[in-house]
Amino acid sequence: MRIVVFGAGGAVGSRVVNEALARGHEVTAVSRRAVAVPPGAHGRIGDAGDVDDVEKLSAGQDLVIAATRPSPGAEAELPRVTAALLEGVTRSGVRILVVGGAATLTVPGAGVALSESEGFPAELAAIARACAEQLAACRADDGADWTYLSPPAELAPGVRTGGYRVGADELLVDADGESAISMEDFAVALLDEAERPAHRRTRFTVAAR
Repeated sequence: MRIVVFGAGGAVGSRVVNEALARGHEVTAVSRRAVAVPPGAHGRIGDAGDVDDVEKLSAGQDLVIAATRPSPGAEAELPRVTAALLEGVTRSGVRILVVGGAATLTVPGAGVALSESEGFPAELAAIARACAEQLAACRADDGADWTYLSPPAELAPGVRTGGYRVGADELLVDADGESAISMEDFAVALLDEAERPAHRRTRFTVAAR
């Protein structure tokens, strides 16, 4: 499979690139500025917020994975960038997997979104709003073949186990009330969806087993 990864230099994007390469896929790693890419990947400079860039870089590919994240203070860019990605892949006719946020997932037993739950960190309010608008942009789009993957409450570097649980719109928690997955296993979930699509034009979520 020929896969383009936008945000390839980021924490999630770099792991997605490595996971895709390990599975034998042809990977184009796209970043806003030149960054080192793993052997076997094709490094490209491009702007996920530029429709023409997205169209050009995705043309002739099988899949786009959008793993972009705004810098602190620039969270409002996320919905605009997502809209550009959706328009770009609509023009090129390529499927897209969007790495989203957890804030819109419903807290089990509470009936409210994670971002509206008691104790949600105030410093995450801006990115939570941006991710909610990002998901809304996907759901409102009628042209792109999109899938939106929300992480659990905690997404951090860790160990690749290759296992995870799958959910829909509700936050996945374990018996201790924890909601987490390693970035490595999150990349596994993304590539599993890439290879065996099961959530086209919808949102799903994953968490550690």
